[in-house]
Amino acid sequence: MDTGNSKSTSRKPWIALGVVASIVALFAVLVMVMPKGFKATHDEIGTGKPAIVFVYDNGLAMSNSQTEQMNEARDYLGDTVYFLIATTGTPAGDKLIAEHRADSAELLLFDASGKLTKRQYGLKTAGELVMWVD
Repeated sequence: MDTGNSKSTSRKPWIALGVVASIVALFAVLVMVMPKGFKATHDEIGTGKPAIVFVYDNGLAMSNSQTEQMNEARDYLGDTVYFLIATTGTPAGDKLIAEHRADSAELLLFDASGKLTKRQYGLKTAGELVMWVD
């Protein structure tokens, strides 16, 4: 007497495989659309390309919005500009902040030779950042 369990049992591995494949595909899509990270070291300042440095403060919600705008500007400008952060409360960040007397949520623009040429408080949109570099 066949109860139909053999058919159901043979489908279970395929269903499990389909679920795992769906999860892997979703994860891959999420990784592709996630914003790229920013270097928190500042060695690239003065090495032949302009650099935008954002003073990132974990305590300010606006910091996340500014990094999103920086990601959009980076998509447009490509590798013609360095996009860096100086995180408050870290040795490298605090050193740059002290050296340039910067404040939280401030954007600093360095020219290709490393000279600080502009500074302004965020929030600057991606379009404003692109124009700011030119």
